[in-house]
Amino acid sequence: MNKHSVTSGDVARLANVSQSAVSRTFSPGGSVSEETRARVLEAAKTLGYRPNVIARAMISGRSRLIAIMVAYLDNQFYPVVLEQMSRALQERGYQVLLFMTDTGNQDQVVQKMLQYQVEGIVMASATLSSSLARECADTGTPVVMFNRYVPSSPTSSVTSDNIEGARQLAHFLIAGGHRRIAFIAGQEDSSTSRDREAGFYKGLAERGMTLAGRAVGGYSFEGAAAAARGLLSGRDRPDAVFVANDHMAFSVMDVVRGELRLRIPEDISIVGYDDVPEAGWAGYNLTTVSQPSAAMVDATVTILLDQVEQREVSRRAAVLPARLVVRGSARMPKSD
Repeated sequence: MNKHSVTSGDVARLANVSQSAVSRTFSPGGSVSEETRARVLEAAKTLGYRPNVIARAMISGRSRLIAIMVAYLDNQFYPVVLEQMSRALQERGYQVLLFMTDTGNQDQVVQKMLQYQVEGIVMASATLSSSLARECADTGTPVVMFNRYVPSSPTSSVTSDNIEGARQLAHFLIAGGHRRIAFIAGQEDSSTSRDREAGFYKGLAERGMTLAGRAVGGYSFEGAAAAARGLLSGRDRPDAVFVANDHMAFSVMDVVRGELRLRIPEDISIVGYDDVPEAGWAGYNLTTVSQPSAAMVDATVTILLDQVEQREVSRRAAVLPARLVVRGSARMPKSD
């Protein structure tokens, strides 16, 4: 028998079970006894049977596909998150379609996602227009924005407490005796960067200080290097810099050491945000704020699949606590 012509009925006859038992065996969460499952799987193996997921989706109206859209993967926070999220969704019986985009075509990419009949969308390091977000809501496709949000959008969101995390960094740097503290922002239109900057300003103000300098790195390695050169080339250079994420902070540290020949933290302190794996490497040893990626992924999957399975789109927001991680890239607070 040609394996491409094998049907579920053939498997059912060989396993001596009903065709519905075969269907349940290959359906995520399907109710079937272990004995029946073993017989069906053995029969399927013997015949070379593979269930047609596309055909099943057409019959059931359920694709069990979740689309994830990312704008970039240079920042190591996102590869870690993508692995965690893919595994979590697969454990719930869903499969992931990954779409790459840039800032100029995100709405077009979402339109392509919807052509695949995805049941939900996660947007990481990406956003979409309010009109398209409402279209997704109207068609019953839930959208969760990961690590950012749009206040006017009907989409759900999951973030860490960027304001409080940056506030803690400000207090830490001031306690370390720094008096000329600068900030390197990510993208100006990013809620993540805006909140981190706002929290940092709040922490400075609580200690009677203001920002000594500001530049924009655009969340890119090259942009952060250019921002560092501009901030640190003058005579009154800052004695500490808060960089809006670790990916850019690594670039700033490379410029400080390799081009400006300054010592970290003796001459200048550098701190970041995210706590990606490389932050703990001896070469960087970066003081940063840790985003609870596993908890953020869990919240994202829960919010998304609750709406998928209830077939009801609603706007929910989760803000999870962040934690200061002290390493060696910044001067330590003076002890009493």
